[in-house]
Amino acid sequence: MSAPAFSATKEDVARATNASNTLTQLIEKALDNDASRKQFHAQSQAMRETGVASTTLMDPKLKVGVGGFPIDSFQFDKDPMTNISVGLMQQFERGDTLLLQGKKANQQADGVQFQVEVRERDVANTITQLWLELGYQQEAERILQENQRLLRELTRFIQTNYSMGQNEAQDLLNAQLQVSKLDDKLNANAQVQRRIVSQLSEWLGAEWLANSQALNASNELNWQALSNTLDQTESTEHFSLLLQHPMVKMANTAITVQQTQVEIAEQAYAPQFGVEVMYGYRQANGMNGQPASDLVSAYLTLDIPLFTDNRQDRNLAAAQYQVGASKSQKDLLLAQMNAKVNALLVDKSNIEQRLSRYENTLLGQANARTKAVERGYQNNTAQFSDVIAAANDELTLSLEQQRLVTDLNLVNSNLAALLGGFNYNTNTPDIALPAHSRASTGLTTTKQ
Repeated sequence: MSAPAFSATKEDVARATNASNTLTQLIEKALDNDASRKQFHAQSQAMRETGVASTTLMDPKLKVGVGGFPIDSFQFDKDPMTNISVGLMQQFERGDTLLLQGKKANQQADGVQFQVEVRERDVANTITQLWLELGYQQEAERILQENQRLLRELTRFIQTNYSMGQNEAQDLLNAQLQVSKLDDKLNANAQVQRRIVSQLSEWLGAEWLANSQALNASNELNWQALSNTLDQTESTEHFSLLLQHPMVKMANTAITVQQTQVEIAEQAYAPQFGVEVMYGYRQANGMNGQPASDLVSAYLTLDIPLFTDNRQDRNLAAAQYQVGASKSQKDLLLAQMNAKVNALLVDKSNIEQRLSRYENTLLGQANARTKAVERGYQNNTAQFSDVIAAANDELTLSLEQQRLVTDLNLVNSNLAALLGGFNYNTNTPDIALPAHSRASTGLTTTKQ
């Protein structure tokens, strides 16, 4: 009745590697189907288009009118001052405001693009955790089925002895009860597996759920990339690794955006120019009796910021405060993420110690106890209830060991999301482009 102890073998490593490859394919499919990535990519492209528009001068204004029109005759050719004017007006922004606005828009677009990478890590982590939970349930199902098979054999043995008068009825009833309990546990296990597969359809689609074959998941994966990353740090400060996280890159982008806003605020101290050119057509004769000459007028307008105390100075100070706020936000983010990494590393160390205790001590002791009780039952020195209790304890320890294996891999998944331990390839999200800028979006990038 004893369940086998689990130890890391070459077969286990190969199985973990194969499971990792299958999981990678699911992650890539989920990322291709993820609508949130498409949303962030579209928002990024929209900001870049807006940036191009913001670097363009305002459209010129057309000015048409009549000047010096006599109200006594209401005729265009009576008074030499009467003219029909057509003019153009163009306003220019202050200093380098247009260039800086385009720069700011591109920086904001970069920040949104980093949200695509954040989403990719979140999806990869979520899919991995569901995969590991499914793998645990499948391992638990295998252990339960093995114990159920042994219990059924024992039940048939007791039933044979009972018919020969060598066993008591309570032993047979107790064995049958244990088989029924395992049946109920297997039904509950199957329900959990179906629910996890249904959760995966959020990213893989309803069609995948309808047509999917049985998934052979695993609660143990190959984390070589994460191990290589963790080898780079031995202290409690992991900032050099966290700087590569897209959320930190977003924080850096937010700082550069605010610094650009400071430069834009500084441009408010520069004068603003405007140009106006007008052409006046005259039909009347001049005072000398000859046709009056047409008129050309040109004007230069200049907006001089003289009183800056309550506008320019305040806007500049506000922009500078925003830079400080963005830097503080980045520092807070790094501190929070560093604390999460340290907490996960503590969990990882403790789980590894517990796993070592299970594999080297607890499972062996439980197996030896079960065999001793079985021998005692055969020699009439132990009750059948003792055999069942020993078998249940060993079953519980086997399931707890697999739970610890799963928890260790869940911790590794969370560490991979923070420090970069996932390996997958993604395509640039395919979004509907306007007709004037349609281009191929089939670029392939590798994320880690």
